[in-house]
Amino acid sequence: MRLTDAERAMLDGERGDACSRAMDLLVRYGEALGAECLIETRNVAGAFNASTPSVRHMAEDGFDRVFSELNLDSDDVVEIPHMAVPTCQLITGIDTENYALQGVDPALAEMQVAGERFFGRRGINMMCTCTPYQVGNVPVRGEHLAWMESSAVIYANSVLGARTNVEGKESAGAAGLTGRIPYWGLHLDENRFADRLIEVEIDVDDMADWGLLGYFVGHAVEDAKPAISGLGHTPTLWKLKHFGAAAASSGGVELFHMPGITPEAETLDHAFGGSARPQPIRYGAKERIATWESLQSAQDRKVDFIMLGCPHNSIEQMAEVAQRLDGKRIHPDVALWVHTPRAIAEVARRSGYTEIIEAAGGVVMSDTCPAISRRLPEGVRVIATDSAKQAHYLPAISSRQGWFGSLAQCVDAAVTGTWTGGPT
Repeated sequence: MRLTDAERAMLDGERGDACSRAMDLLVRYGEALGAECLIETRNVAGAFNASTPSVRHMAEDGFDRVFSELNLDSDDVVEIPHMAVPTCQLITGIDTENYALQGVDPALAEMQVAGERFFGRRGINMMCTCTPYQVGNVPVRGEHLAWMESSAVIYANSVLGARTNVEGKESAGAAGLTGRIPYWGLHLDENRFADRLIEVEIDVDDMADWGLLGYFVGHAVEDAKPAISGLGHTPTLWKLKHFGAAAASSGGVELFHMPGITPEAETLDHAFGGSARPQPIRYGAKERIATWESLQSAQDRKVDFIMLGCPHNSIEQMAEVAQRLDGKRIHPDVALWVHTPRAIAEVARRSGYTEIIEAAGGVVMSDTCPAISRRLPEGVRVIATDSAKQAHYLPAISSRQGWFGSLAQCVDAAVTGTWTGGPT
């Protein structure tokens, strides 16, 4: 791998032991990928504050050990300096204000807070969300990133036109210390053109329909790069994030193009870079019903738990949840958790949305989600969610039954205790 003089100096230890180990990790990683060089990045989003019982023994030795072992793949403990470039923490496992409802040991919650202080002082911004682009980390078109989290990566690549592969804890940690990442994959112009074509033959407008379309696309193209044509509506931010999250869950999609909507595809010809278009994969009424059915893992219509906000809700979604719950009361046998970034939760509180949700019996949670924390209210047997991503992962992770549907269907189930939703 070709290194610049500055990169060689980092590798040789001129900026300290942690930076040297980070550069060594990136060189080995890049060579394994076949990358010829590194590219500069000034935007890293990773997972640094891991508060789980298995990490507790590391944290007892100090958070330098946590970062060394989890983010540098180092058995030796090195002192972690301030990050070299802007870096943020993605979603975590604990809501430090609602940890008791999650069933978290108070000592583990205290460790989470201590970790946030440690990493924050080293330049890691505690955004604690899977949607950092909703709370201030908005990369520009063409900017090279080192981001983890499949739903964040697909949004950054596709909707914002930034450039990142799906990184891991180690490569993201090393990128934060060095401002470098291997130059390969979706960082390269030639790898960003579409190679599959989806033709949409039905109306797609409701958020649930965007989740269904995304889930179909991911299953149909796996890890390819689809262009989607035939859309009759320009989707909102939250519809695009649900589409992307679903496509990255049922498949491994990291980049999609929607001609006239996403920045790198003014037309279908632009999306394919002038290459011949492949045979289209059609998405119509039959495919929509089949996709909806594939997301249902429940038989029992008596629900115990409603999960909203995966990826984390936007402020517009929080407003809609509050509007639908206003004046209603959640069934006594049902728990409702609404997940949103903490920065948006503060806007929701000031706007009165949180008060309405809590008056109905719901809880607004931040920093985490059940699929990440693997924590549910006690006694849950049947889950309902408006997230195709959560419907894909949570039943398998938790060994519970799961329903997928629209926000309206989920709110109705929360109030009645019974799932009556269907593919409207």
